[in-house]
Amino acid sequence: MTRRPSPRAVRLLASALGAVTLLTTAACVRDGDGGTGNTSQRRPAESAASPTSPASTAAQQASTAPTALTDTQARDALLTPTDLGAPWAPTKGAALWRDALLKGTVDKADCGRLLDSVYTEELLGEPSGAHAVVGFDDSDEGDQIHYQVNAAHRADVDKRLDWLRTMPRKCGRFTAVGPGGTRQEVRVTEVRLPEAGDARQGLRLSTRGKLEGARATLTLDLAAVRVGDDAIVVTNGGLREPRTEYTVQAVQVGAERLLLTRNDPPAPPQTPVSGQSESPTESPNPSPNPSTSPTQSQSQSPSQSPSRETVRPQPQPPQQQQQEEADGDDWEQDSGQDEDLY
Repeated sequence: MTRRPSPRAVRLLASALGAVTLLTTAACVRDGDGGTGNTSQRRPAESAASPTSPASTAAQQASTAPTALTDTQARDALLTPTDLGAPWAPTKGAALWRDALLKGTVDKADCGRLLDSVYTEELLGEPSGAHAVVGFDDSDEGDQIHYQVNAAHRADVDKRLDWLRTMPRKCGRFTAVGPGGTRQEVRVTEVRLPEAGDARQGLRLSTRGKLEGARATLTLDLAAVRVGDDAIVVTNGGLREPRTEYTVQAVQVGAERLLLTRNDPPAPPQTPVSGQSESPTESPNPSPNPSTSPTQSQSQSPSQSPSRETVRPQPQPPQQQQQEEADGDDWEQDSGQDEDLY
């Protein structure tokens, strides 16, 4: 006779089978979702925690980095005779006093570097990018203005401006040996420029020597201004005292024009419209002759580029009466104090 299991044993067996089933189901679920049991919460968390890829970071930096000044923009930012007014006109060439009174050798390295940079018109160093220059002559007084727009690196320009600020102290007075061994007495003072651009420095350089056998004194206003990542350089003067109102005018109008030129988006290129293209706002004209080709009856709509905003020249300051610098001891008795351009 077979003995039947007790009710207690049956309940224990059923409990054991249920536990095994639950463990097996949990194992299958873990294998399917990677061990977390909740893919809807895990995947967004992993996505949010993942760092930005180097490629996307580089793309974002490239999109926000300032673009370099182009040759076209540099030319567009130049001054015109209208900006300066009468009696200024486009230059006819370099003045005779350049070689006679700006070319020389100096024992002091910094002073020689300054004199060379004025002679070569590289007050901020040799241009490394886009570069444009224009010159103007004053036929009444014989003065010249040279105006430059340069693409530059901000740190390099600021470093050069800092160096220029030391020139009145380091090279307030020095002697240069000009062509033929003639001695030239040079004086450098600081001039204060108007608030234009982001950083600026002004100097006045006077050099006294011989021009065509006669004693002559050349005086120049020198202005260097950084506008964003670009720069402008102004040289104004001649054999008389510079009319500094024109230096101020060139700095103020020039800095504003360069800023507007950089902020004005370039015009889209003019591309010819093919005969088969249609204006998006117009439908093809009906052909009066059924035999006429559809491409001959369609209207063409050439693209138009936006007009550029022009900068109106500021009102011209009244011309100041110039006084010829006296010869002899008067040049030595001039004040060496800083000059104010406005």
